Amino acid sequence: MKKAILLVLLWPVLALAQPWWMKGSTVKNADFLPPDQAFRLSAHTDGNLIRVRWLIADGYYLYRSKFDISPESPGLVVDPPVFPNGLSKTDEYFGTQEIYRQEVEAAVGYRRGDGGAHPVQIKVAYQGCADAGLCYPQLVKVLIPDAMAALVAPAAPSEIRAKSPAQVPAIAVLAGLLAFFAAGLVLRSRRSSVRS
Repeated sequence: MKKAILLVLLWPVLALAQPWWMKGSTVKNADFLPPDQAFRLSAHTDGNLIRVRWLIADGYYLYRSKFDISPESPGLVVDPPVFPNGLSKTDEYFGTQEIYRQEVEAAVGYRRGDGGAHPVQIKVAYQGCADAGLCYPQLVKVLIPDAMAALVAPAAPSEIRAKSPAQVPAIAVLAGLLAFFAAGLVLRSRRSSVRS
């Protein structure tokens, strides 16, 4: 019962908490996408290339200078990524930069020195912002391109849209989870009091 009361008391604090990607941001009252929705990442091998692709939601962009693709599996050697030309943008965070909107794909040459003993695994770092004023921290993912190609069918850029405030916000999901756990704690405390 004490845990249920604690959750009820903490609810107002949790409801106002910022997600990790907005920590330290001065932007208020905006509905920003989580980074994995704003910048959807996929990769697959194509002969001696690894193709790394980002689908970028409307109202968001990625910085060309913030990309880094490095080998993660033993014996893997990767060439510097080749990107298409981007757009020029001057922003308050990094000055004049080359950016990408909608989508971008990098071609990365690779060689294996392990005789195929390990899956091809790469580490990908990238950073972007929302036009509404939020700049995300650098994101780092470790990918297995061949496994991703089998599991992920990338959506067209037109399918990715920024959520409107009318859509379900993350706080509503958090509220549902907290209610579920609080109900479980109350039920558990009732069962314990019945047994004693």
